[in-house]
Amino acid sequence: MTSIRVLIADDQVMVRQGFTVLLNAEPGIEVVGQAADGLDAVARAAELTPDVVLMDVRMPRLGGIEATRRIAAQLGTAVKVLVLTTFDLDDYVYEALRAGASGFLLKDASAAELAHAVRVVAAGDALLAPTVTKRLIAEFSRMSGASRPPLMERVGDLTERETEVLALIAQGLSNAEISARLVVAEQTVKTHVSRILLKLGLRDRTQAAVFAYETGLVRPSGY
Repeated sequence: MTSIRVLIADDQVMVRQGFTVLLNAEPGIEVVGQAADGLDAVARAAELTPDVVLMDVRMPRLGGIEATRRIAAQLGTAVKVLVLTTFDLDDYVYEALRAGASGFLLKDASAAELAHAVRVVAAGDALLAPTVTKRLIAEFSRMSGASRPPLMERVGDLTERETEVLALIAQGLSNAEISARLVVAEQTVKTHVSRILLKLGLRDRTQAAVFAYETGLVRPSGY
């Protein structure tokens, strides 16, 4: 089985080394490099093309959110970014996801939670720490008072079933859960998800959830 290749970006040496030891001890995960700041992270990501980048938010020279944005622009969906921080502030969560991050996890997560997060993000699924989910929903609620017409026009490109699947993605349901909810095969759900991402020009499920909230297709009260 091919290992999940991870790049760790954090300005604290002890944090980088600690995460390296924890993740290298996990089966199927290999730390292939480290970066001490955002600029280094962008360069190392381009050089190593890891499956997942663990990205700190606050770093010198270039912050983690801008580094995430540059990696997403340069490498597309080939590299997933999992944002790690000690802060669970609304702006960090929302901006990290908009920048192209696939997940958000606080640094106080256990070794098992960290490894799980890497596997989830590498598989193409979205991941949000439970402690930030309510704040994220509140932020979407504040911003989605008036949905943007151009975004709503893009929703019109979706079929009725695809729109339904998009709404369920935004509510945090996995493919298996959507399959059970709609009483269709899981492979059918995967096909719908792929078509949604293609039609809307989105990177992954996380971006699809952001899109659904920004258009007003899903409201926080629906959670």
